[in-house]
Amino acid sequence: MLLFFKIFFTEFIAEMGDKTQLMLIALTSKHKLKDIILGTAAAILVLNGLAVLAGGLVSEFIPDWLIKTAAALAFLYFAASTIAGDEDDEEEEGGKSKIKFAPLAVFCTFFLAELGDKTQLTAITFGANEGMGAAFVVWIACSLGLFAADILGMLVGYLLKSKTPDGLLNTIAFIIFSVFGVYTLYQALKLISAGVCPIPVWPVLMVVTIVFVALCGCFFVKKKKKIK
Repeated sequence: MLLFFKIFFTEFIAEMGDKTQLMLIALTSKHKLKDIILGTAAAILVLNGLAVLAGGLVSEFIPDWLIKTAAALAFLYFAASTIAGDEDDEEEEGGKSKIKFAPLAVFCTFFLAELGDKTQLTAITFGANEGMGAAFVVWIACSLGLFAADILGMLVGYLLKSKTPDGLLNTIAFIIFSVFGVYTLYQALKLISAGVCPIPVWPVLMVVTIVFVALCGCFFVKKKKKIK
């Protein structure tokens, strides 16, 4: 039990204030709480299972720049889709099919954001130190510690959604996703420039950011016209 609580609190503290916790606050503007819980719980179990049992082999086989690029695109996509339209409108137009895929969308976003993060490295470290004999305890403790911290993010987002004026949480979500997206893309470009081929990081980042802002502007104008 001592090992369990040691790992649990280490993982819990490591996740507090992390980008994925803030990301979950933003996701509450797009998905229902139960969908976020399902997607996040599944992603945490898979990620920590891979970290403990495989010892970080996923990170070795998949280049860091590719992981960062995929995560950046996921963040930017969610930022753009937040501006483009409301989840409630999409559910009315698309019926129940949108809801069914919500946990999968959360799973993919959380998985990419958390892959290679300090909490996963913590799980890898504990897995290596304790050995395969304690693999199950390490996996459960890491998963519960991570989920306990992230559930706070979900609840904060849910409370903000119910208490704040219409549109404010969407604006906050857009800012969070955009900042994470651009920063993660910057990290990916640096890794590409250092390990794959030399590229002008800042000019490329500026071009992508300008294109992204222009697209979001178009989505915003379209949305306003639909409301009118």
